[in-house]
Amino acid sequence: MALQPREQHIRRDKATSNICTAQVLLAVIAGFYAIYHGADGLRLIAGRVHRYTQILAAGIAQLGHEVITRCYFDTLVVRMPNRAKRVMAQAADVNINLRFIDTDHIGISLDETTTRKNLRELWQVFSTPATEFPDINRLNANTVECIPDALLRRDNILQHPVFERYHSETEMMRYMRRLARRDIALDRSMIPLGSCTMKLNAATEMQSISYHEFNGLHPFAPLYQTHGYQQMFVELEDMLCDLTGFDAFSLQPNAGSQGEYTGLLVIRKYHEVNGQAQRNICLIPASAHGTNPASAVMAGLKVVVIACDENGNVSLVDLQAKLAEHSDNLAALMITYPSTHGVFEQTFREICDLVHQHGGQVYLDGANFNALVGLCRPGKIGADVAHLNLHKTFCIPHGGGGPGVGPIGVGVHLAPFLPDHPVVKDINPAKGKHGTIGTVSAAPWGSASIYTISWAYIAMMGAAGLKQATLTAILNANYIAKRLAAHYPILYTGKNGWVAHECIIDCRGFKKACGITVEDIAKRLIDFGFHAPTVAFPVADTLMIEPTESEDKAEIDRYCEALIAIRHEIRAVENGNADPENNVLRNAPHTHRLLLDEWKFPYSKQQAFFPDNTQHDDKYWPPVGRIDNVYGDRHVVCSCPPLEDYQP
Repeated sequence: MALQPREQHIRRDKATSNICTAQVLLAVIAGFYAIYHGADGLRLIAGRVHRYTQILAAGIAQLGHEVITRCYFDTLVVRMPNRAKRVMAQAADVNINLRFIDTDHIGISLDETTTRKNLRELWQVFSTPATEFPDINRLNANTVECIPDALLRRDNILQHPVFERYHSETEMMRYMRRLARRDIALDRSMIPLGSCTMKLNAATEMQSISYHEFNGLHPFAPLYQTHGYQQMFVELEDMLCDLTGFDAFSLQPNAGSQGEYTGLLVIRKYHEVNGQAQRNICLIPASAHGTNPASAVMAGLKVVVIACDENGNVSLVDLQAKLAEHSDNLAALMITYPSTHGVFEQTFREICDLVHQHGGQVYLDGANFNALVGLCRPGKIGADVAHLNLHKTFCIPHGGGGPGVGPIGVGVHLAPFLPDHPVVKDINPAKGKHGTIGTVSAAPWGSASIYTISWAYIAMMGAAGLKQATLTAILNANYIAKRLAAHYPILYTGKNGWVAHECIIDCRGFKKACGITVEDIAKRLIDFGFHAPTVAFPVADTLMIEPTESEDKAEIDRYCEALIAIRHEIRAVENGNADPENNVLRNAPHTHRLLLDEWKFPYSKQQAFFPDNTQHDDKYWPPVGRIDNVYGDRHVVCSCPPLEDYQP
C-alpha cells in the first residue's frame, strides 16, 4: 500500500498497480481489532472458533454423516447424497444459512460469534429420531487436533508494545483520541485537497451503516433474504442513471481506479464482439490523473499521450493527429470533465465526436463529477462510459484513502458487458449471448453496506438540493480564485476567466525568485491549522485547491487570509528581509517541542506558532516537524522479514 498508490503518478503507464483509493478505513478498523485483543486475545478467539468447528464436525459424524474435510480451521464440507437442498432448507427454517456446493455437498463455516446453542441447532438439522444427540462436553474431551503440526504457527505475533497496552474499552477510547488529535481532519478545518472532494459526511447519511440489518448481512446471503438491499441497489442505480444520463450501472467496482479498469475492460469486450479486437490504443491527455494510464495498461491497452495547450485544455491539433495515426486501432479516449486542470473544456463535445468518428469509445473519468451533478449529464454529451467516485461526490468517507466505491455507468450498447458474478446470478440483467467481462470484485455488489450513505445523501438532497450543492462548490472555488488572484497567479481558467470546482495557484515563480517551494507553503499552512491543498499535481510546483460546497464563507475567508499571510512571508524572503534558508516557511511546521529548547530562530514565537490570532483557543500542534520526503520515498521501511529469512 505504501508503494502502489504513488507509483501510478511517478511511473504512469509503466506502473504495475492502479490503486488510488484503498480500503484504508477498513484496514484501520482491523488494526484496532488486533490492538484491542492483542496476540493472546486473537489466539484465544481463533482457538475457540477452531475448537467449536472440531466439535461440530465430530457431532455431525456421530449423527451418521460424512465430513469430507479432514484438515480445517473453521470451514467444513459435509457429504449429503441428494439431500443438500433439503438440509439447507431445514437450516434456513431456524435462521441458519449454509453454503450450497452441489446436490450432494454443503459447506459450513463458524466464527467467533458462534455459540453452543448454534452447535445444537446445527446438529438438530442433521439429526434423525434414530440417532443419539451429540453431547458438547463429551465431544470436547475426546476431540483430537486435526491440523498437522507442520502447519501450526509457533512463532510470536504482534510483538509491538501497542498490542499489549489497550485491552479495555476505556484505554482504547483514549488511545483513539490521542491518534485523532494528531490529524487535521474536517472536524478541525477545511481539507481543500484538489481532485479529492473532501466534503462533509453528514451524521444522518452515516446513521444506516450502524444498523445490523445492513452491516450484518453476508454478501452471499440468499436473495430472498435481501429484498431491502435489492430495492436499494435498484433505486441507487436509477438515481445514478438519472444524474448521469447513462442507461445502466454496475455497482461492483470498489474504487475509482477499479471503475476505470472495469470500464476499459467493457470497451475492449465491445470491440472484440464487433470483430475489432485489434483496437488497443488508449488516448490519454497529459494532464490526466495517474490512475488513467495505469488502468489502461492493466486492461491490456497501449497508452498514447495527448498534449495540452497553453490553457490546459486538450490540444485539438495533437488529438486530431493522433486519431489519424491510430484510427484503425483506436479503442478509447480517457478524459476528465471538468478537466484535471479545474476548467470546463469548451471543446468536450467536439472531442467526443472526433473519437467516435474514428471508431473509439469515450471514457469519462468521473473524479470531478461534483461540478456536474444537476447541471450536466455525461451520457448525453458524448461519453460512452464513466465511473463515479461515490466516496467523493456522494459523501462516503475516504479520509486516509478509503473505503472507495467506483460504480460505472454505460450507454445501452455497452450494458451487456457489465460485470456479472459466478455465485450470485443475474447481477447484470442486460447480459447477452456474448457474455460479460466477468467479475472485478469478490462481492457481487462491491462494498454494499456503504451504498446506504450515497442513497441517503441523494434521497435527502433531492434534485434541487444536488444542483444547489454543485453551484455552491463552483461558487466557492471561484471565490477563492478571485480572492487569491492578486497574490498568486491562477494557472488555468476557462471562458471569461472562471474555474470549475477547483483552482490551481502557480508557485513556480517563488522557487525561481527566492527558493520557496510549494512544500514550504503546504507545511506553513499547518502552522495556521489547515490541511494543505493538493501539492504538485497535476502541474509541478503548484497547489490545487478544492473547497467543496461544505464550507461557508467564514471558513473560506480564513483559509484565503492564511494563504495571503503566507504570500507576505514569501515576499519578505524575496525582498531580503528574511533569511533565504532560516525563515518561518522553510522551518515549518513548528512543533511544540521547539518551545522546550532555546529559541534560535530569527523570528518570534508568536509568528511561528500563532500566525493567526484566532488560533489561541484551539491551536493545532503538529506531532512532527519537516521530514525528508525524497529520502522516505527512496528508503521505504518495511516491517516484513528480510529475504534471507526465507532461504531454506
